[in-house]
Amino acid sequence: MKRAATFDRRTTETQIKGRLVIDGQGRYDVSTGIRFFDHMLELFARHGGFDLALKAKGDLDVDQHHTVEDVGIALGEAVLKALGDRKGINRAGYFVMPMDETLAVAAIDLSGRPHAVVDLKVKVRQVGDLQSELVHDFFDGFASAARANVHVKVLYGRSSHHHVEAVFKVFARALRVACARDARLAKMLPCTKGLL
Repeated sequence: MKRAATFDRRTTETQIKGRLVIDGQGRYDVSTGIRFFDHMLELFARHGGFDLALKAKGDLDVDQHHTVEDVGIALGEAVLKALGDRKGINRAGYFVMPMDETLAVAAIDLSGRPHAVVDLKVKVRQVGDLQSELVHDFFDGFASAARANVHVKVLYGRSSHHHVEAVFKVFARALRVACARDARLAKMLPCTKGLL
């Protein structure tokens, strides 16, 4: 049975609707009004092996912040919902991802305790049409809503575009590992305290 969740997040600032399939094939149909952000979400789906349909309308005339952060929250809520009781999952995952001259690392723990640490080495205000400082807000929103520890770091690299792209790719791959089922632990919660 495929683990999936629909989402429909509506605030006075954003309307975000869609569906996430954890056990997908990397298919996507994404539109946020921020083309570089769309590209990052497409990478997230493809590298995570997730199917993602997402349509977001936000107050981009004000700023991109609400749209980017709320998409992170909606995706985090969808992951939390799709995983259900989380029995039998790996719970934690990590990955190291090269992107040409850039190297990024991510570690994720679906622990029930939200925290995000984002260490980018981006020195420009914008990458494509995305305000670069909002990458942190996306991961912070995701971590809070998914109740997960999310650590992403760029170790080195020259291109700001590659820094952001590597972080989304490595995040997707680490999340894929964390969400994966372990047949040996199929009926067990991956913790000793009995609650995630």
